[in-house]
Amino acid sequence: MPTLAITNFNIVLSVLGGWISLFGLVSYLMKENFYLSEAYEILTKNVLVISLLAGVAFSPAAANLIKPLEYTLGSEEDLNIVTLSFTRLVLGIQLVLAGVQLPSRYLKKQWRPLLWLLGPIMTAMWLSTALLIWGLVPGIRFLEALVVGSCVTPTDPVLSNVIVKGKFADHNVPKELQDVIIAESGANDGLGYPFLFLGLYLLEVGWGGGDGGVRGAMGQWFGETWGYTILLSVVGFVLLMFCPRGRGDFANQLVMLIGERKFVDRESFLVFAISLALFIVGTCGMIGSDDVLACFIAGNAFTWDDWFRLETLDDSLQPTIDMLLNVSVFMWLGAVCPWHEFLVNDGVAPLHRLVILGILVLLFRRLPWVFAILKFIPQIEEVRQAIFVGFFGPIGVSAIFYLYITLEFLKTMEPSEEVEHLGHVVKVVVWFLAICSIVSWNLCCYDKKTKGTNMYGDRLCMA
Repeated sequence: MPTLAITNFNIVLSVLGGWISLFGLVSYLMKENFYLSEAYEILTKNVLVISLLAGVAFSPAAANLIKPLEYTLGSEEDLNIVTLSFTRLVLGIQLVLAGVQLPSRYLKKQWRPLLWLLGPIMTAMWLSTALLIWGLVPGIRFLEALVVGSCVTPTDPVLSNVIVKGKFADHNVPKELQDVIIAESGANDGLGYPFLFLGLYLLEVGWGGGDGGVRGAMGQWFGETWGYTILLSVVGFVLLMFCPRGRGDFANQLVMLIGERKFVDRESFLVFAISLALFIVGTCGMIGSDDVLACFIAGNAFTWDDWFRLETLDDSLQPTIDMLLNVSVFMWLGAVCPWHEFLVNDGVAPLHRLVILGILVLLFRRLPWVFAILKFIPQIEEVRQAIFVGFFGPIGVSAIFYLYITLEFLKTMEPSEEVEHLGHVVKVVVWFLAICSIVSWNLCCYDKKTKGTNMYGDRLCMA
């Protein structure tokens, strides 16, 4: 006899599939006619923000259709692992695609502006954010603020795609500016590790853990973080030099060779970049290397000679998978976000302090430092573009990724009140800053006149 099977698995599939289908019914109209680039007119926000709010609406706090804790049998620790794994997967695929869409030999040709953005700018973003957190979150030490600030230092590649992809971006954002934003958001995601682990290793020493004191912590930071985690991820890029005529890495040469002999069908050819991302995330995850940086480097190396990028320029498979993952992860983030802890957070910070912190971080985390090095970034040709690049540095999926990396590391420390308090602070502050950035960035980039994302919109210029 037929019976109802209202299981969590069926509910999730129904909610997710129904939401994506609903968006798909009007996506072409919104994208092409209103220049919204994967965005809705509904509440004048981007589809990612709408997906975030949909996740909230379906979460246990509202409709109770998406029940994250039940999926992990009530284990908060397992829920953290699921969220970390999901963000790793999305970032890995996004960063391979970001590397693939850059022009030929881009990292080699544009290393100077990228060096400024990934060196002084990232460092200034880290320190300024840490200072603001230190000043506005009661009872936190500066070293702890450095750990929290490092989670929100990288710019988010998922949100970056909202402005640097699509018809409106092609008409309004110079191609050179698009490319440097893509390259920065791709590279600085993986380079968040050194900022994070410098603070964590020093805190471990200060709390009575670690071996060899500060000297041992610095040795661990240089050896494990820079040597093993970062440099090992760049090895694939170095191997370019050993390929014939320097046309691309081994995978590129292999696909080109097999393609010329008609051994691979079109579908398998198009999905190769996605499968490459899965392989890198899995392999680097097993050996404990920097998988997100490795994905970006591999993506750029894969299309070093521009062959693969040009071959897939007019195909829609990669953007389709990209959109599917982005909508899914933002629904998940909306459902797992600790909204109630923004109001009641056991003494981390009252809501009004969090709001002030969010505003100040948006204004001073990046904008002043971009103006400080303006003459070293030739892609920025005028003041309005400088305002755009300075404001453009969204906090999103990558911040949540580093948040749960931090919580994983804190579990390895000796349990204490300090460790527990830092875990609570980083969770509340990083989540709040991510939500502020996601919502406010889309509001500021919305222009009433064009009903689209406008880099020269009045709100953005005022910001």
